[in-house]
Amino acid sequence: MKSKILFLHGFSSCGEGNKSFQLKKYFSQAEVLSPNLPYSPSAAMTYLENILQNENIDLLIGSSLGGFYATYLAEKHAMKAVLLNPSTQPWKTLAPYIGKQKRFCDEDLFDFKACYIEEMKRLEVSPEKGQYLLLLQSADELLDYTKAQSLYNTHKIIVEIGGNHRFENIDEYMSMIEKFRK
Repeated sequence: MKSKILFLHGFSSCGEGNKSFQLKKYFSQAEVLSPNLPYSPSAAMTYLENILQNENIDLLIGSSLGGFYATYLAEKHAMKAVLLNPSTQPWKTLAPYIGKQKRFCDEDLFDFKACYIEEMKRLEVSPEKGQYLLLLQSADELLDYTKAQSLYNTHKIIVEIGGNHRFENIDEYMSMIEKFRK
C-alpha cells in the first residue's frame, strides 16, 4: 500500500493552495491528501481521525492552525509532523476573529464561533511523543515564531530570516521534508 502525506491548512484557508500544490508536485510518488477542514476544531479532529483510520498516512504537514492540529494528532498517534509557522495558542491568536469571516482561497463566508475557542483549548498538548521538523520564518506577520521555537525546543527547528506567514517558498524545503519523512 502506497504511503500518504496529509497536509493540514491554516485558519480561513483551503486544502488546495500553493503549499499543497508544491507538495503534490514534489511528492508525486506518494499521495498527498489536502482536504478542506471543518471550521469547528472538534469536527476537524473527527474528520482527521477518520482519515488516519482509513489511509496509510506516514507524515503530517501542518501550516499555522494546521500545525496546531498536526501536533495534536502526532502526539496522539506518535507520528512524524512537519510544522510550517505553526500556531501554538490559537485560542488566543484567533479570538479576535470570532464572527463572520471570509476564506482567503475562494472568499466563501463562514461563521467562526466563540465555542471554537474552547474546542481549541481542549486540543492543547506538549510535543513529546511525536517527531517534529519545524520550519519557521522570522518575518511571520501573524505569529511570533519564537513561541514555536520555544515550545518545540527539543525537536529539529529551522528558522529562516525573513519570509512571511504563508511560507511561500516551501519548494526550497522539499528535500529536507523528504529526508525527515524517511
